Amino acid sequence: MIIPIIEPHDPMNTLRNVLTIVCSCGAALAMAGAEKPSLDPHLEPLRPFLKTWRGTFKDSKPDKPTVDVARWERALNGRAVRLLHSINDGDYGGETMLIWDEKKQSIVFYYFTTEGYMTTGTMTFNKDGKVITHEQIAGSANGITEVRATSELLPDGGFHVKAEYRKNGDWAPGHEVTYREDAAAAVVFK
Repeated sequence: MIIPIIEPHDPMNTLRNVLTIVCSCGAALAMAGAEKPSLDPHLEPLRPFLKTWRGTFKDSKPDKPTVDVARWERALNGRAVRLLHSINDGDYGGETMLIWDEKKQSIVFYYFTTEGYMTTGTMTFNKDGKVITHEQIAGSANGITEVRATSELLPDGGFHVKAEYRKNGDWAPGHEVTYREDAAAAVVFK
């Protein structure tokens, strides 16, 4: 940026110089604001998810809904995506870290829960833009050993998740949730 020399006796020069400085600063700020924080190129398809979401489970009761709040955020200088979520203000929740694993040539994730078990899994993107996850569960008290889920961004700006669980060797339908952006929603842990 060039800062002009201000001549003290010419009010028009002073006004021009002030306007030049203001416009230059405004342009610099606009360019800086337009840049997105860096994200590992392999994680870039997750950028649309980087916000806070609120969703109600499909089969929950209207008088006592099961509500999940999920906050997706850039982590570790863009080398990871962090996901925090809580169901019904902390009745259940967890934290996930998603990273690119060069050796596996895949996005891998580690999910830690408030119930004391954890999962590890992989995430892929199919040709129609859906996100496919498959995870192995260690230490679940209810006997679930695997979870598969499909997530997709919706035309109205929300996203939908549908999962299935493996228990006793058999796959069964799991949860289904449609999320909407809700910047005011909070992830709560007890």
